[in-house]
Amino acid sequence: MSGVAYQTVSLAVDARGVARLALARPEKRNAMSATMIAELTDAAEKLGADPGVRVVELSGTGAVFCAGGDLDWMRAQMGADRATRIASAMALARMLRALDRLPKPLIGRVQGGAYGGGVGLMAVCDAVVAAEDASFGLTEARLGLIPATIAPYVVARVGVGAARRLFVSARSFSGAEALAMGLAHRLATPDELDAAAQEEIAPCLQTAPGAAARAKALARSLAADIDDAVLADTAARLADAWEDPEAETGVAAFFSRLPPPWTVS
Repeated sequence: MSGVAYQTVSLAVDARGVARLALARPEKRNAMSATMIAELTDAAEKLGADPGVRVVELSGTGAVFCAGGDLDWMRAQMGADRATRIASAMALARMLRALDRLPKPLIGRVQGGAYGGGVGLMAVCDAVVAAEDASFGLTEARLGLIPATIAPYVVARVGVGAARRLFVSARSFSGAEALAMGLAHRLATPDELDAAAQEEIAPCLQTAPGAAARAKALARSLAADIDDAVLADTAARLADAWEDPEAETGVAAFFSRLPPPWTVS
């Protein structure tokens, strides 16, 4: 497993059976590209099937956990047709589902910040340790878009009420707020983040692997089912958003470093 070579993520397993799956595009603030999405999906499948892996730590290299969608991916979406947009959205949705259904404890270690898809990654973890100075946001509506494919997991984690507030305001929020709403489960100083993550991992190494997998599946079965129909619906809604003139205006303003016309001071 530790010998698997990826372009945008790194993967290593220690002697305890703890796998460290890390986003590895620090120069891009670990923004998600199509390649990263595919590699995370592949890694989740491999980790789930490996009996030697007991726990997975999901982290990011560099200063920021995940800045959301890659800018080149966004540019490609601007000129894509509906089928291509849906295919891209479904790839992200399937990656999140693969991590959500991973039959091993998944512990998130979050530094710097998480936006858009980065918040989605936090939402599919079983426990999240975040740096107390990190910031978060679901900022899609500022661009005329919606957080479609990550929404089922965010709603499952924080509830409909909290999700609605985050979706419609698109505001940034603090680690303390992330903790209060259950998106994060523990805060630590940046210097203590690694130790705090290990303290979350340690109890998982005392549980029977099969029982842990069944317990995780049990909890998931008691919540709303994020099935193929849900994934298809969210992908279609995202394609709808891209086809709306607001998205063209908002994304163009973003790349021009100008405020969109709906911004009011």
